[in-house]
Amino acid sequence: MILSVCARAQQAVVDGIIKNDSGKIVEGVGVIDSATQYSVRSNTKGYYMLDVPPGKSVTIFYYLPGYFLQKRTVTLNSGEIRNVNIKLRARENVLKEGVVRDKQQRNRAGDVHIELQKVNFIPDVSGGVEGLLKLMVGSHNELTSQYSVRGGNFDENLVYVNDFEIYRPFLVRQGQQEGLSFVNSDLVSNLTFSVGGFQSKYGDKMSSVLDVQYKRPAQFSGSVMASLLGANLHLEGISKNKKFTYLFGARQKSNQYVLQSQPTKGIYNPSFTDIQTLLNYRINNTWEVEAIGNYARNRFTFFPESQVSSFGVLNQAYQLDVFYNGGEFDQFDSRFGGVSASYHPDSSKLRLKFLASAFQTKEYETYDIGGEYLFGELQTDQSKKDFGQIKTYLGTGYIQNFARNYLQVGVADVGMRGSYDAKKNFFQFGANVTTTNISDNLHEWQRRDSARFNQPYNPNELVMAYFYNSSADFNYTRISAFVQDNISFDSGRINATIGVRGNYSMLNNELLISPRVNFSYKPTGKRDLIYKFSTGLYQQPPFYREMRDLAGSVNKDLKAQKSFQVVAGVDYNFNMYYRPFRITGEVYFKNLWDLDPYFYDNVRIRYTGKNDAIGRIYGGEIRLYGDIVKDATSFISIGILKGEQKVTDSAGIAGFNNYFPLPADQRFTLGMYFEDYLRQNKNFKVHINMMYATGLPVGPPSGHLYQNTLRLPDYKRVDIGFSALLLNSERKNHPAHSYFNMLHSIWASLEVFNLLSIQNTLSYTWIQDNSTNNQYAVPNRLTSRLLNVKVLFNF
Repeated sequence: MILSVCARAQQAVVDGIIKNDSGKIVEGVGVIDSATQYSVRSNTKGYYMLDVPPGKSVTIFYYLPGYFLQKRTVTLNSGEIRNVNIKLRARENVLKEGVVRDKQQRNRAGDVHIELQKVNFIPDVSGGVEGLLKLMVGSHNELTSQYSVRGGNFDENLVYVNDFEIYRPFLVRQGQQEGLSFVNSDLVSNLTFSVGGFQSKYGDKMSSVLDVQYKRPAQFSGSVMASLLGANLHLEGISKNKKFTYLFGARQKSNQYVLQSQPTKGIYNPSFTDIQTLLNYRINNTWEVEAIGNYARNRFTFFPESQVSSFGVLNQAYQLDVFYNGGEFDQFDSRFGGVSASYHPDSSKLRLKFLASAFQTKEYETYDIGGEYLFGELQTDQSKKDFGQIKTYLGTGYIQNFARNYLQVGVADVGMRGSYDAKKNFFQFGANVTTTNISDNLHEWQRRDSARFNQPYNPNELVMAYFYNSSADFNYTRISAFVQDNISFDSGRINATIGVRGNYSMLNNELLISPRVNFSYKPTGKRDLIYKFSTGLYQQPPFYREMRDLAGSVNKDLKAQKSFQVVAGVDYNFNMYYRPFRITGEVYFKNLWDLDPYFYDNVRIRYTGKNDAIGRIYGGEIRLYGDIVKDATSFISIGILKGEQKVTDSAGIAGFNNYFPLPADQRFTLGMYFEDYLRQNKNFKVHINMMYATGLPVGPPSGHLYQNTLRLPDYKRVDIGFSALLLNSERKNHPAHSYFNMLHSIWASLEVFNLLSIQNTLSYTWIQDNSTNNQYAVPNRLTSRLLNVKVLFNF
């Protein structure tokens, strides 16, 4: 997919209107050039426009769930625009869009099918594309859009938008501070999500790739969405001569309503704003240029007041009461800009794309929050007058958290991509030079006072529970390149992708060579079955976060973390109860070395800054997609894994010679999305998503990683949404002067987050008993049940 924009160089154009056999326009029809695999969709008025290479015979496929596949073969001259109108014939039994549209995706091990049309309707607090991804791979925090894939952490995931690599904020500590993700679902045309075993053309990380392509508009349209959690606006259009297209998206999010449902009460004032634009201009039949821009402004202000946390069992329960003072103010501002030029000479099999981009983030995390706490055992005897109240005080004290953390990061990148089509062989190649500038000031500490004595206690000096004070200012350059060959045998039944990737860092003078191989085989016969296999090296050079150790010092000599991965799977399309279904299954193994051990601080990852661990991850996943209800696709995703590590430099500390769980060792995950509608009226729908995940490893504070032998409680959550189509443009009974004639559709939704009101635990606060010095793990819980109302206008 990384070359798909390059492949769009316009030499000739096919356009038209798509209708069904009743004469009604059909929206969302996939239109694909079988040679280049470039695809578009028909818009709200049934119109499509597809760029095709001139001077050769091109077969175009038209597909949509519920309709027979149509195809047309055309041969166009350079600069020619041909109108081809299509009438789709309905049928009862056909595979869903994502299953039919991308044969290459089915051939690649690790690729996960995502249905974009679900994004606007899935009931999820974080929303967007990531809401669907978290259902696929598992999650333990509804407040974040970050996701962990197959035992990896958040920093091991690659994200591309139109071939540009995307970065996320670095200092974000909690999901409640997190703003909007970069990917704006209103602007997305298609995406590829790989959870392992991905190709050499993708970058140097170890877990996953999300490759997003934004739309190429065919006419003016847009949408407006408003809810209790924020608002979105998007516009798209094309010039009269069809040479210039534009996309614009603006999003505003305020999760104040959600945060107020947490156990910690106070004044929350979050504000997250994101603006994006994508401009494309076709200069001539050989060249086109594209520019993408993004500005994100994130603010989080918080003045906590109180917190009451109860936990334990029926006959032994405890309660922590905290009374706060102070506050927190965070700001995260990021800017991204990129320009690309695509070159495709007439009648040539060579395509080139040149890219340049710059990313800058300025992040400020400042807080000074003190909390006076009372901790005690509750009265559990219902016959007592003080039932449910604290009967015995076990600890009192004061905890003060202070930070003045400032970070500026700048990344500049220039690169090129290319491809050459040699019939059975499709070569791809590319190179990048990336310069990174870091300026960081870290000043953070915590003071604990228990029974008027600092903890840890020292009669001669004031000792902090932890104290970080460091600064760093440096820059470095990385050079990377790849080459790969996509080979097809036996009429496409056997496919292989063989490639190698190289990376050299001028900071630590480390050269990385990563060969990768991907195979697929489709047996002969009536069954639509594909076997898949991939293997290779995946090496992740350190970015700034990995270099900074627990005390804030930067290790510039840190080497890349490395993994050898093997993935094997099967993909099977079948019919059951006269409805289409698809099942995919994969098993995988990762051998890890030169690991930089880490632990989670909410959603922030803190590293030790040393390559002193080895590890292994193995497991399996199975996913089922299908029409449990006719014409309403649902899916279920199940995953099991075991991830463990061992510190290689024990330094004489007992226990380090044994394997212990990785911080992302989530043994079992189950995600499910179900869709239904009223039989009498399909315009009224219900959407349910469910998530179950076993708890992550956890241990006492200031302990070693091998002490993380406890587990958080299992994460359980059910969200439900009800949607109704209030207006449909196909209705003809609007007055001629009606404003509704300008609208394509209006949707209204009612969402219930955390339907069962399960109090999930994100982490623990550790409180010490005054008399015995025992430590108690007090749960920090996530959000409770909430309602959300949403209205969506498409025009």
